[in-house]
Amino acid sequence: MGVDKINGETLSIAMLAVSDNLAQCVAALRGHKLRASLTALGLTMGVATLITVMTVVQGANLYVEQKIANMGTNVFQIARTPFAVTDFTIIIKALKYRKIEIDDMDAVAAACSACGEVGGSASATVRAQSGNKEQQDVNLYGQTANMADIDSRTVEFGRYFTPSEAEHKANVCVIGDTIVQQLFLGMDPIGKSVRVGSDDFLVIGVMEKIGSVLGQDQDNFVIIPLSDFLRLQGLNSSITINVKTSKPNFEIAQDQAHLILRARRHLLGGAEDDFFIGTKESYMALWRSISSAFFGVFIMVSAISVVIGGIVIMNVMLVSVTLRRREIGVRRAVGATKQDILRQFMMESVVQCLVGGFAGVTLGFLVALALRSFTPFPASVQTWVAVMGVLLSSAVGLFFGIYPAMRASQLDPVVALRSD
Repeated sequence: MGVDKINGETLSIAMLAVSDNLAQCVAALRGHKLRASLTALGLTMGVATLITVMTVVQGANLYVEQKIANMGTNVFQIARTPFAVTDFTIIIKALKYRKIEIDDMDAVAAACSACGEVGGSASATVRAQSGNKEQQDVNLYGQTANMADIDSRTVEFGRYFTPSEAEHKANVCVIGDTIVQQLFLGMDPIGKSVRVGSDDFLVIGVMEKIGSVLGQDQDNFVIIPLSDFLRLQGLNSSITINVKTSKPNFEIAQDQAHLILRARRHLLGGAEDDFFIGTKESYMALWRSISSAFFGVFIMVSAISVVIGGIVIMNVMLVSVTLRRREIGVRRAVGATKQDILRQFMMESVVQCLVGGFAGVTLGFLVALALRSFTPFPASVQTWVAVMGVLLSSAVGLFFGIYPAMRASQLDPVVALRSD
């Protein structure tokens, strides 16, 4: 019982000392509000920069996944030119390859047992007209009828063209939202005609709006049957084969389609492919390789901001130690130990850093909210990023607060009392 009583009293005294230090810390910060605010501001900007960078990078990855790589999860494409590449010489070389034709698409559809839907598409840039209105740089897509089931986009109004219409080269089309706004503003576009080249096409559907991706309008297009596209643009156009299959057969379907095309092109032994297979992951892999470089630079800038904030805190705390030498001397004279002084100044540093860290996280949340509210950018702050920001601010407070706190604790009480 005696031992328990003594231990309880010792614990109570220890808790009281911590609470006293915290009270003195808060009182000191309140007494120097401007200095404390400026100290916390440096770390606030550093943490806010870090949170904003992480928000932008995570949002960009999600944005690319949703917008750029809008292929279905179980869809892959085969084309003469690469889908995602950073070396322009590869594209120049690929343009000399043999074009992919309708017969290649039909061969894949017939011989690929793991493939589900097999469709074809091609694209060109044209001018579209309706009445006295005109739209430049319109993306003209030629597609097979089953692309309605392969493409991840959906028809918002009207319908897609049927296999019969595609087979008989019916002059029908499906348009994007930009064409609606530029050529049919205030009107129902269904049943109206759009002139592409020398032919008029009847609008039978409007695709869902996608918006701009990295400054490129994704709704400025007209989709017509692939047979009509080849008639307008010439039979020498190379098409893209689009294959949709089940998830278990995804890799098998790619291997089968790959072997079928190599056999049709008489590629033997170690001869390299003269075509390219693209998946959603290939787009994302290219984006990750590009974004990782930017991410590294952004993190370095954020780290510099945080370090600068820590240096600011250390210097302000050193000034504070100099200005409060008499206070330190009085505290030592009435019985405070070096550890008490050390804990007080360490606690002041950590508290200021925590305030700055929470303010930085809040500012990061506000930036994410502004991006999400006023732009199509899907920005959001992950919980682990916010926790990391607070932990980082605490670590900065401890690290950069050690030296000023040690300086304060090492002051001679007599010399400190003589200070003005």
